[in-house]
Amino acid sequence: MTRTALILQHDPSIHLGNIGPVLLEHGYELRIVDAATEDVATIDPAEADLVVVLGGEMGAYQTDEFPFLDHEKSLLRARLEAQRPTLGVCLGAQLMAGALGERVYKGDTMQIGYSPVEATEAGASSPIRHFDGVPVVEWHGDTFELPAEATLLASSSAYSNEAFAIGDFALAVQFHPEVTDEMHETWVADGYNELDEYAIDPDALRREREAHSARMQAASRAAFSEWLESLPA
Repeated sequence: MTRTALILQHDPSIHLGNIGPVLLEHGYELRIVDAATEDVATIDPAEADLVVVLGGEMGAYQTDEFPFLDHEKSLLRARLEAQRPTLGVCLGAQLMAGALGERVYKGDTMQIGYSPVEATEAGASSPIRHFDGVPVVEWHGDTFELPAEATLLASSSAYSNEAFAIGDFALAVQFHPEVTDEMHETWVADGYNELDEYAIDPDALRREREAHSARMQAASRAAFSEWLESLPA
């Protein structure tokens, strides 16, 4: 049985990555929407079997500069209220929190690199357990308040809210488990100004990738495969 996955993308270099093949293997037909240029407000929030909201360079709170973010939050609010399967990655996780009325804001630390996340007690019995202690790609300086409806699944040394679930139908991760080696190299190559600003050595990031990427790829496949298989029929 073919199912549909609506993918809200904000930048062609910040795409599904390793999640794409997992979706295809689980029978999803992918509809990729450029949220910045297509009219998200016309999308039926309940139509797709799954909605995936990906990352982006903007902040979820920059709605004056990027008004389409309000349309995404409206879609997500309706989607979550209807308890329809939803996945958010980085900006997507922030938009999910914002859609539920929580504050999204600049954090104290800009995270760029591979950093381990630790599963909470609830996370240890969820698909997020596959990331427990695994260095994952972090590339953000924003954070959010945890929605009242959510269960915290993972934290890191820099940010307490790294992953959360809402019931058995929604999952959000602040980190970037989807990043393939090719994606990471593009981000590093395109991010020199930002890396210079934070005094980050691009070659050090490449060495981190060599050391940690394979383990993150395996964890990502295991976690998202398990989550998709657990979704309500």
